[in-house]
Amino acid sequence: MTGEFTGLTAVVTGGASGIGLATARMLAGRGAAVACLDLDPFGVPAPLHGLRCDVTSDTSVTGAVAAAAHHLGGIDILVNNAGVGAQGSVEANPSDEWHRVFDVNVVGIVRVTRAALPHLRASACAAVVNTCSIAATVGLPDRALYSATKGAVQALTLAMAADHVAEGIRVNCVNPGTADTPWVRRLLDSAADPAAELAALRARQPMGRLVAADEVAAAIAYLASPLAASTTGTVLAVDGGVHGLRVRPAAAGGPPPSTHPRPGNEETS
Repeated sequence: MTGEFTGLTAVVTGGASGIGLATARMLAGRGAAVACLDLDPFGVPAPLHGLRCDVTSDTSVTGAVAAAAHHLGGIDILVNNAGVGAQGSVEANPSDEWHRVFDVNVVGIVRVTRAALPHLRASACAAVVNTCSIAATVGLPDRALYSATKGAVQALTLAMAADHVAEGIRVNCVNPGTADTPWVRRLLDSAADPAAELAALRARQPMGRLVAADEVAAAIAYLASPLAASTTGTVLAVDGGVHGLRVRPAAAGGPPPSTHPRPGNEETS
């Protein structure tokens, strides 16, 4: 398979499902050799290489990254996609949950990147892409903890980009809007009126639909690509217009929801 990633290697955390799996497949389809790090990697399809990794454990991370580098022959691209969700206002979650979610969503990126840096420094076209969220820049109800972690991820991305630009390592992040994911579907299933909740989520995005994982994967692939060699310290929103558009509801003359078919998948946002 030929493409802009031919001859390159990539590690994707949270790569067994959702945005992670969509990204891994897209990178592999464009020529990369890809390792997927996940708590449950056993369903990762060939030619992807699945490795078990708990991003909250230094030992697990260092072992998994070393195994990935050995299997791939190095690491050119790192996609920090592993993450967990959280609901509620600032008072809804106990301190232990705040620490747990930050440990996965923020410190997990630190652990994996730290382990991968020696390999990235040896690459001629190193790139790191972090999966952030539109929650980093838009106030969403009942997402205080989740939003706090994603705000930290965005700030961390910019700091990492500044720290490593002189080493030839580019660092960027994507900010997905609400996507059609297993996590979102679980939230919908737990709602009193799942259909009404789904309609509300769709209406929140100006394009009138949820984001597809393949759309986020395409943005990650762009940021990771050697074709984007001058792009670093960039935050790329894939959110149906949430961050920048203020349109009227369809009933008041605004655009109707998009009916263009999109591939359904998942995300961490």
